[in-house]
Amino acid sequence: MQLNTSRFLMTGASGGIGQAMVAQLCTDGAHVLLVGRQSAALQALVQKFPGQVDLVLADLRERQGRDAVLAAARDLGGLNGLINLAGVNQFALLEHQHDEAIADMMAINVTATLQLTRRVLPLLQQQPSALIVNVGSTFGSIGYPGFAAYCATKFALRGFSEALRRELADTRVKVLYVAPRATRTSMNAAAVVELNRQLKVRMDDPQAVARQIVRAIKREREELYLGWPEKIFVRLNSLLPRMVDQALRKQLPLIQRLARVKP
Repeated sequence: MQLNTSRFLMTGASGGIGQAMVAQLCTDGAHVLLVGRQSAALQALVQKFPGQVDLVLADLRERQGRDAVLAAARDLGGLNGLINLAGVNQFALLEHQHDEAIADMMAINVTATLQLTRRVLPLLQQQPSALIVNVGSTFGSIGYPGFAAYCATKFALRGFSEALRRELADTRVKVLYVAPRATRTSMNAAAVVELNRQLKVRMDDPQAVARQIVRAIKREREELYLGWPEKIFVRLNSLLPRMVDQALRKQLPLIQRLARVKP
């Protein structure tokens, strides 16, 4: 994909990976329409990249929010890229999570993403070529204790990406699914950082993650899994899940201790 002639709609731009991706896309000449609820962080990006970044403040969980995004995309002259990056997380044992937190996670990570994609798909189909980028997680392929609800949303996003790619196989719209591993962003609670430290899990720099995603966009890849040995664990979990069960069973006491605090 030629970025210097591309117009992207991006959710989740206020986060670490999102801000880095906006910078990468703008450096390569793309125009980006940001959507979100955090005005300050998004306004800073508009000011940093004048003429290349536009902003629509909207809650994608609400129909009127999705209506506002669609109107802004039309005013921009259409889209040939959608980047679904918005997401929330909570590290906790399922029995300690509130119903409201689970529902909100499903609404943001899954429902709003599908609804927004459906709304802008006709705009994408009007272009000579277009790309939908769904940013998931390694936890979309490996169910991990302490992240049961989050894993459910990311498994759903991975399945959605696979099905939509096949559904659009005879169109000019391609679908890219990206699965980063642990990344150093504000999404991670202190307990998650401590868990990764004790388990010696490497956390990637968000700028490095953004560079790899933008490179995959340019190449119009279908899938991108980041991190070693996480790539191997994903494959191992699909082929020999009982072996992964045994490995994670050894980590369970530490996970339970760090996730014990009720949200």
